[in-house]
Amino acid sequence: MAAQWIRTAISSKITGARLYSSKIHKCTLIPGDGIGPEISTAVQKIFDAAKVPIEWESVDVTPVKGPDGKFGIPQAAIDSVNRNKIGLKGPLMTPIGKGHRSLNLALRKEFNLYANVRPCRSLEGYKTLYDNVDVVTIRENTEGEYSGIEHEIVEGVVQSIKLITEEASRRVAEFAFQYATDNNRKKVTAVHKANIMRMSDGLFLRCCREAAQKFPSVKFEERYLDTVCLNMVQDPSQYDVLVMPNLYGDILSDMCAGLVGGLGLTPSGNIGLNGALFESVHGTAPDIAGQDKANPTALLLSAVMMLKYMGLSNHAKIIEHSAYDTIKEAKYLTGDLGGTAKCSEYTNEICKKIAAQVK
Repeated sequence: MAAQWIRTAISSKITGARLYSSKIHKCTLIPGDGIGPEISTAVQKIFDAAKVPIEWESVDVTPVKGPDGKFGIPQAAIDSVNRNKIGLKGPLMTPIGKGHRSLNLALRKEFNLYANVRPCRSLEGYKTLYDNVDVVTIRENTEGEYSGIEHEIVEGVVQSIKLITEEASRRVAEFAFQYATDNNRKKVTAVHKANIMRMSDGLFLRCCREAAQKFPSVKFEERYLDTVCLNMVQDPSQYDVLVMPNLYGDILSDMCAGLVGGLGLTPSGNIGLNGALFESVHGTAPDIAGQDKANPTALLLSAVMMLKYMGLSNHAKIIEHSAYDTIKEAKYLTGDLGGTAKCSEYTNEICKKIAAQVK
């Protein structure tokens, strides 16, 4: 599944297939909370303009209380993702307090979405402190510190266990090298702290070394997490594809997003053994919800990743280029990008550019 995703999904090369497919693909849509419904509607409108052959199955993932008193994902939502094998998700809010668990984490675990892929690239027309950034972070998505294994040893002393397994480490390491090979990337960097956590990070690093031997055409290097963070803000061009355990990936992928303009411009894909879930990774922004101020770019570019995953590369190319051109022209930018446009105005401009291409 990983190899298939990489070969047919992420590659930006267009194969010359027909522009439109007669097959209707059913996809699960999780609109999310806060601005989620607004940006999800924007994506749907853009997909309609591009005549993408998708039928959306919208589901609610508001936590429901189980017999054990814990809150979990509604069964209807689980059934939908299992049935469709593909989904798009807006931002979700996790209530603060005992008994509530991160829904994002729960979704990854429920569907064994073992690899998170976050491309971070500079967008022409949107100036940041860095030019020509083109970095991909690949994060192990199921274990590490986010395994949720915690307990109180004695009052005031809490232990949190970092779980690293050979199976998960090898799987994501090979995924990273396959990704690099199929997308003409030159180098994979394993990010770790094996000098401190010799057993856990040491195991992850060993799996990366073994994977590297299977892909001799891809350069391999090992770097400490703190070193990568330092070098990244000095010169991001030093790095190409980064692979790392869960917590490091969470931190570093957000930092890379900051180099190109923030989470509002960064797509994300979670790849599993039996399917994939694409998402915007920014917050729910409840302060602007319902005000037509939200920026749908991150969710839209995540949806473009989804189309590539599904083999609908021509549709993806048209939508992607229309979004990039709109940002480059800078006439209809939302407030977070320094503009004054409404979400609907930005969306409409992308739709106009799409319409000009699909006539």
